Amino acid sequence: MKVGNMNAAAANSPCTSLFESEEEEQAGQAEAWKYTFAFVDSLAVKSVVLLGIPDIIARHGPKATLSLSQIAAELPTQKPDVNCLFRILRFLVAKNFFRAETSERENEVRYGLTPASKWMLKDGASLSMSAMLLMQDDVRSVAPLHHLNECILEGGVAFEKAHGLQSWDYAVAHPQYSDLFNQAMACNANIVMKAILSKYEGFQGLNSLVDVGGGIGATVGEIVKAHPTINGINYDLPHVIATAPHFTGVKHVGGDMFKEVPSADAVFMKWVLHDWGDEDCVKILKQCRKAIPETGKVIIVDPVLNAAEKTAMDPSLGLVFDLIMLAFSSGGKERSEEEWKNLLKEGGFPRFNVIAIPALQSVIEAFPY
Repeated sequence: MKVGNMNAAAANSPCTSLFESEEEEQAGQAEAWKYTFAFVDSLAVKSVVLLGIPDIIARHGPKATLSLSQIAAELPTQKPDVNCLFRILRFLVAKNFFRAETSERENEVRYGLTPASKWMLKDGASLSMSAMLLMQDDVRSVAPLHHLNECILEGGVAFEKAHGLQSWDYAVAHPQYSDLFNQAMACNANIVMKAILSKYEGFQGLNSLVDVGGGIGATVGEIVKAHPTINGINYDLPHVIATAPHFTGVKHVGGDMFKEVPSADAVFMKWVLHDWGDEDCVKILKQCRKAIPETGKVIIVDPVLNAAEKTAMDPSLGLVFDLIMLAFSSGGKERSEEEWKNLLKEGGFPRFNVIAIPALQSVIEAFPY
């Protein structure tokens, strides 16, 4: 075929005919390239987090800038590939993960932290997302996402297709991955609890609070520490409670939330219901309803898609987490405000409020009257 004929064929192809203008075609191609290489952003950040580069800069002060050679000198090797380091830093400056300043006196580029990279410290930072990044970008976490197309065609859970086990069973069988997961959940708990305790006033006036699915009790321990008049109950499976340390004002209780929930003025559940399908959530909520008085409430901390109460977070993040739940769990999902309304009503809570906090999640107060 002649070149001219090839060009004519391309011009008349179904793909080309979809575009209404050359401008639309070019803009679409630019967006398509972004989707094609979106993974590079996250994995480039992972590389510098693993090397502790945000920490290296932070050790010199929050506004410090370091030259390429200064950063290279603090890496855990005697012969770093400085050109490789430069190219990754250059990319992350373009993505606003780092900032760059040119020193006229020294005629060199110096690198500093941005608000995003300040969230990726590893060494002793009380608020950090580095553990979440490292868990989500681990090859074992990414693998299930490669099976979403199969889930559309034949159903099933992507995590099981990738690893042959449900996510919880896989974590038990692979302690290293379990540790990654637990660190990620801990870092998220720190972030969310700071947001809750700074903005949510619904703990005031409570005499008792049970944290359902509370793990080892750190969350309810923080609530009781901020509100010492509350008697805290940490409720989880017996094998989890067996490892729980002492927290002042907190009693540890083992059990099954599908069968019973300890009595209290209020029930607290953080990142619990999004792990379960609607039918299971209704079962849990009905047990919570039995546990509280008529004047009680359930305090749920989960994302709310399309919430009327807006936060500073990109609303599409909730949809990202919904796909993570789709890939990792059998039935877990993020819910819209309307879906929460229907779920809570069926579980015995006809009235609820959604309260925005400075986090990915919202606080949902549900009342039995």
